[in-house]
Amino acid sequence: MAQQTNHALRSSVVYSIYVRNHSEEGTFKAVEQDLERIRSLGVDIIWLLPVHPVGREARKGKLGSPYANQDYRSINPELGTMEDFRSLVSAIHGHGMKCIIDVVYNHTSPDSWLVEHHPEFFYRTPEGRLGNRVGDWGDIVDLDYNHPGLREYQIETLKMWAEVVDGFRCDVAPLLPLAFWQEARREVAKVNPDCTWLAESIEPDFILGLRAGGMVSLSDSEILQAFDACYDYDVYPYFMAYLAGDIPLSGYAEKLNAQEYTYPDNYVKLRFLENHDRPRAAALFSTQSDLIQWTAFMYFLKGMPLIYGGQENGNKLCPDLFNRDTVNWDTGTDLSWLFKALHPIKKLDIMAHGICSLRAMDEEHIIAGTHTWGEQKLVGVFSLKGRAAMVDTGLPDGVYVNLIDRSEITVTQGKLPMSGGPVIIGILK
Repeated sequence: MAQQTNHALRSSVVYSIYVRNHSEEGTFKAVEQDLERIRSLGVDIIWLLPVHPVGREARKGKLGSPYANQDYRSINPELGTMEDFRSLVSAIHGHGMKCIIDVVYNHTSPDSWLVEHHPEFFYRTPEGRLGNRVGDWGDIVDLDYNHPGLREYQIETLKMWAEVVDGFRCDVAPLLPLAFWQEARREVAKVNPDCTWLAESIEPDFILGLRAGGMVSLSDSEILQAFDACYDYDVYPYFMAYLAGDIPLSGYAEKLNAQEYTYPDNYVKLRFLENHDRPRAAALFSTQSDLIQWTAFMYFLKGMPLIYGGQENGNKLCPDLFNRDTVNWDTGTDLSWLFKALHPIKKLDIMAHGICSLRAMDEEHIIAGTHTWGEQKLVGVFSLKGRAAMVDTGLPDGVYVNLIDRSEITVTQGKLPMSGGPVIIGILK
């Protein structure tokens, strides 16, 4: 783990914005007008999907993927000017939030500035042509980090942006050498010692497949030596397997529990139900009550919760990555109240510093967890399919206040009646 990583980062809520599709205008200025609402949800960090120009060669869709970067040091003119971007970052700061931007360092578009000016920086196929090593990424060409000039260029680029923003979300970070990320972190710290580093780590099967092909593919334990936080894709396959009915809830809970002793004491995971690469949460669960339970559980887990723009409105369709596809802000669903209620719970010190242990009731599809920190305890109970049951809490008998909705919860013989919405109660100082 990066030694500098602060446990308190676990109490930060991240909100992901795809600028092109966040509004009808699809601009930085339009996002700036939405900041007060976003902050009111209890957001601490705004993550902007790539803001750089998009390549035209081999473009997918009409507008292309923002992950097919044409120039690392410029701003996509379709989103606004550099001045507009700086204004947005300043406004984010003015609302008490931080701003991190997407860094796509594994590849560029085939017509990128680097292809034109530094073709020696790129991976070559056995035939000597530009290409990529992941077959379905047909709109990009891979970089080759064996070239020291590339490393120097990329680090200087990071230092340039670190003078403006507060950190980076690094796309498929495990595909780059660990030594590069470690050097980049050291160098960026000279410009911004408080820079936040979030890695898009990858799923176990992806890691093994890349390694079988002779590629660099870092595990979470490796990536966390340079980064403050990484995705929880190590457990995501078990989450999806539970939803599909392929494993019991306890199988998923055991994988989550294993994170507590697998990673260093200050490990931070990005917790999410959805992101721009995965199905919308509202499409995964059959009822809104299930969605509410899972959202509360996601916040209860140790780590940084992620809200993907539109999640608070129960959107079921992910915005198209390659075309204009504006988020629907009028779905008839508004879960803002839930995110607002969960944010102060996330800010409790025990959520950042405690040890989290989960246990599942497989037949009832109920999961309960306990954060323990000294004499303090925070207990969460989540009925993921709306089942009722008496649930062991490990707490003394008495009347407690549910921190989510302020209702009273009575614990008798150590158990509470689970029959409604999610419950988070505890003994706190």
